[in-house]
Amino acid sequence: MTVTQPSPVTIRLPGNGHNWLDQLDRHAHQKAEQTALSFRGEATSWAELRRRVRALAGALAGSGVAEGDRVAVLMGNRPEFVETVLAANLLGAIAVPVNFRLSADEVAYILADSGAVALAVDQELAPLAAEVRGSLTVVVAGADPAAAGAGALSFDELVAGPASPLPERVIDERDPALIMYTSGTTGRPKGAVLSHLNLSAQTGTIVRYWRLYREDDVNLCASPMFHIAAIGSIAPMIAVGGTTVIMPSGAFDPETLLDTVERERVTHLFLVPAQWQVVVGLPGASRRASTLRVMCWGAAPATVTLLETMAATFPGVANVATFGQTEMSPVTCVLDGDDALRKIGSVGRPVPANAVRIVDEAMNDVRPGEVGEIVYRGPNLMSGYWNKPEATAEAFEGGWFHSGDLVREDADGFLYVVDRKKDMIISGGENIYCAEVENVLAAHPAVADVAVVAAPHERWGETPVAVVVAADPAAPPTLEDLADWCRTRLASYKKPTQLLLLEALPRNASGKVLKPVLRQTVRT
Repeated sequence: MTVTQPSPVTIRLPGNGHNWLDQLDRHAHQKAEQTALSFRGEATSWAELRRRVRALAGALAGSGVAEGDRVAVLMGNRPEFVETVLAANLLGAIAVPVNFRLSADEVAYILADSGAVALAVDQELAPLAAEVRGSLTVVVAGADPAAAGAGALSFDELVAGPASPLPERVIDERDPALIMYTSGTTGRPKGAVLSHLNLSAQTGTIVRYWRLYREDDVNLCASPMFHIAAIGSIAPMIAVGGTTVIMPSGAFDPETLLDTVERERVTHLFLVPAQWQVVVGLPGASRRASTLRVMCWGAAPATVTLLETMAATFPGVANVATFGQTEMSPVTCVLDGDDALRKIGSVGRPVPANAVRIVDEAMNDVRPGEVGEIVYRGPNLMSGYWNKPEATAEAFEGGWFHSGDLVREDADGFLYVVDRKKDMIISGGENIYCAEVENVLAAHPAVADVAVVAAPHERWGETPVAVVVAADPAAPPTLEDLADWCRTRLASYKKPTQLLLLEALPRNASGKVLKPVLRQTVRT
């Protein structure tokens, strides 16, 4: 007798997912008047955030933005950044955060590479938008949209009116939500495509290690919002319905930061070690930050002295160090609590969301204590690099994502980064790829040959040094010459802050520059 098996029933309803748009809808219904975002002392409730997002989405749709399109966001830290990202996703479009510190040429490349059809900017960056916009639809958060060129739209006017009706969409968790551009070792950035699933996986990691279990959880977002570090902290707060306090962009001011922590009763705070170093040195820091429950750091190493001072300044506050990269949404390893001091120098242990191996060049696992490259699989791993199939294939060679980080594992499973395959400098938490800077400096008429390496910096951890062979030894370039050359070609933080002149760069038999020799030279 033949038995007919019943067909499985699959019901897909809007709002059934675990993405940040579905969570926004839930919070707007269940805690409508509670604060979702706070900026300069002004609160945006969950209901108001949802209304503004839907109004903006309707306006973007009216300007032609459709599912699969890319919407670039070139803003400093402000609520409109979050609103634009969510509005783009509501339409099934992909948000493309852009580093506002980049030069016009760098921004123009990202807009062209991503194929963005719309650009949202703030008033300060409106002139830059006018320079690079081309035929893009531009929305300006500010009083003078015309500064971004003819036809630019007012953000405030778009969100003030009633929202246009929008079709309900079922969001697939594997749909792309973001394209996050990382600096490229060949001098051009690559766009890591992150899905809603990637952000959900990141959310689970942060909820666990930041102990986001209370109704009064308040995260202060002090990182630039174009960074995955900022987005990776905002997504969990949207998921759990906590409050995100947005710190305005600008020079780091520890007094203002502590004022904000005290006023907003901040419970969770991520800073790079150089920033924590200044904060713990301020009088009354412990009293002013009495609501802190988790202090998080990353992007650069922290000294034993700093960790001990943080513990003494904020007794009872959990100390959590995070490690990762944009392509991983970003957190891959966490150094938690008491381990911070007993495992100084470690980036911690892999988080449960990741499958991790440490391999040699042939993809064989190395033994504990041996150095190898850390490779990943997991739901927080990007789907690939936008419009770069060759770079994607290289990154996923052997069926695992190659991080470029060389690490070793101790007997307790803690990982230590010993080197970077990718030639990168971390200065104040910013990634600077040497090849990108070298490409710009090499075009200077007074430069015959150049290499860029890192030198230690007391405040920023590392700083770029240009090692130059002059085209005319009798008239070598000065540091001021090179800085001026970089001013319109590179973001300010990427320009070299030191110059070393040599008669020739040290090279091996294959002609490759011996950067370990140069690093040693600039350190002595």
